[in-house]
Amino acid sequence: MYWSYLLISLLASISVSTSLITPVLQEIYRDYKQSRIPFREDPWLGNKPILDEYDFIVIGSGPGGAAVANRLTEIRDWKVLVLEAGKDGSIYTDIPALVSYLQFTDYNWGFEAEKMPGNCLGITEGKCKWPRGKGIGGTSLINYMIYTRGNPADYDSYAADGNYGWSYKDVLPYFIKSEQNNVEEYKESPFHNRKGYLTVERVNYKTPLVDIFLKAGVEVGAEIGDYTAPNVRPIFSRIQATVKKGRRVSAAKAYLEPIKNRANLHVLEKARVTKILLDSITKRVIGVEFVKNRKKRYVYSRKEVILSSGSLQSPHLLMLSGVGPRAHLEEKNIPVIVDLPGVGDNLHEHWTTPSLVFTHNLTGASSNERDALNPVNVKNWLTRGEGVLALAGGVEGIAYVNTPLNNRGEYPDMEFLFNAGGLSSDGGNTLRKSFGVTDELYEDVFRTLDYKDVWSIFPMLLRPKSRGRILLKDNNPWHWPLFYHDYFQDLQDAQRMVEGMKMIVALSQTEAFQSIGSKLHTVPIPACAPLGFGTDEYWLCSLRHLTFTLHHQSGTCKMGPSSDPSAVVDPQLRVHGLTGLRVVDASVFPRLPSAHLYAPTAMVGEKAADMIKSYWLSQP
Repeated sequence: MYWSYLLISLLASISVSTSLITPVLQEIYRDYKQSRIPFREDPWLGNKPILDEYDFIVIGSGPGGAAVANRLTEIRDWKVLVLEAGKDGSIYTDIPALVSYLQFTDYNWGFEAEKMPGNCLGITEGKCKWPRGKGIGGTSLINYMIYTRGNPADYDSYAADGNYGWSYKDVLPYFIKSEQNNVEEYKESPFHNRKGYLTVERVNYKTPLVDIFLKAGVEVGAEIGDYTAPNVRPIFSRIQATVKKGRRVSAAKAYLEPIKNRANLHVLEKARVTKILLDSITKRVIGVEFVKNRKKRYVYSRKEVILSSGSLQSPHLLMLSGVGPRAHLEEKNIPVIVDLPGVGDNLHEHWTTPSLVFTHNLTGASSNERDALNPVNVKNWLTRGEGVLALAGGVEGIAYVNTPLNNRGEYPDMEFLFNAGGLSSDGGNTLRKSFGVTDELYEDVFRTLDYKDVWSIFPMLLRPKSRGRILLKDNNPWHWPLFYHDYFQDLQDAQRMVEGMKMIVALSQTEAFQSIGSKLHTVPIPACAPLGFGTDEYWLCSLRHLTFTLHHQSGTCKMGPSSDPSAVVDPQLRVHGLTGLRVVDASVFPRLPSAHLYAPTAMVGEKAADMIKSYWLSQP
């Protein structure tokens, strides 16, 4: 039972509530408390002294911050400090299949969007959960590890807006530079690299169901191939994931651990930045204010501060520091240094729903928590990184398709995420709680499927038109900002999602899925039942009740030329109206790329580092 003790110790040590641990593990947990298996933290800073001044200060250690810190420290004369509010990751964050548990730990900031009419009706208090990573590696510590890049047209549209250097041909080299792609069939591909920092692999475990998913894709006319290469037709594939030998590869593992001993890199964890220090006369950034061990501290920059706190917190820090919409800052009694109306605006993200669940007769093929956490699977993962615990949050397959509403057929508007399980595969224990599904709705609709053999597909609208914004609650840096997003602001978003859901139902009726007796779970959401299960009106109602984030918030520090009044940063990622400050994270995208944001944000970090080097190395 040693391996079981070890696994449950992982859960306990990251502050997972014992109420979230399945009944299967309760007895093991009680035994573990007596076993006292020791664990040791490895501090990032080591014996390096914190300096008063650095060439570059990076705020945040997510994919953008970690990548830019790595590349800037290639210049040995430059000293770089990375400040991270959270703690170091560990073996506990390495287990891909347990991603839903991480949402209940102190690796998650625990944000919630504000309640909006007609949104998240089946979520506790009507507030959608917006998990964000708090730790060395940022949200890459708690995300679902799916590696995608987006469509070439995404980046070409940025360049067309006046963002020189951001077309697909400009950014592709940085995607390639960043990755160490170990997928054997892409070994000779011109679109991949085997020598970068970010490891990308096939998950080393698969269920028979993903092969059926691929066969169904062929039946409906799709290709099987590399979805990260430029594609013009619908494509189905197994996922490529940011894992290495069955373990999560966070931005910290990819970009910071390999260079941990560089003398010019200092990484300080549990250091909460509360303000960017600006000279109100010269409009130059001079450093940052942060709190560590309950003491306020200051550190200064010789060259630049690089803000990489993510799409929710980068605009928050800018506004707290006096950069943002004048009227809003004055309302919160914050002295205005630079009036930038676009800070916190243009918030958008990918979203999905778990409503479509299908039973089947391929006994034991689905993944579920009780099987995943048995001692044999635990031992297989801990010793070899193999088995069901290596699944990237249960997601095995991916597809890019066109809905009937897509007027640009060469540019897919919908992504399908195939899961050899569903919302009920853990008995309602953590997955549905991580998204905040109410007890009442779960009992009414999903309880009868607990631990059953099911599969599901989560639809993801690639280019939503609806927008939200971030506002300050007040001028206290310890208070969360307010996140406003109406997913149904533009009803066409929901209509496309409905079409995607109907396509999934049609996919379930292919010969491939019917060969295992696939059958849609038709227990209705009570509030939607009068609309008639399966009608467009019913599906729209289900979307309003079961609205799930995909961790893809973006756009809140929009990139654009100075002629764009809504832009926050220029194409060099420099904040308009200031010197010495750049934003390097997903908040800079003018429009959300058709991708999960880990790889695009790492690309931004890689590209930003080259732009910064080019500028400073050319100075006399």
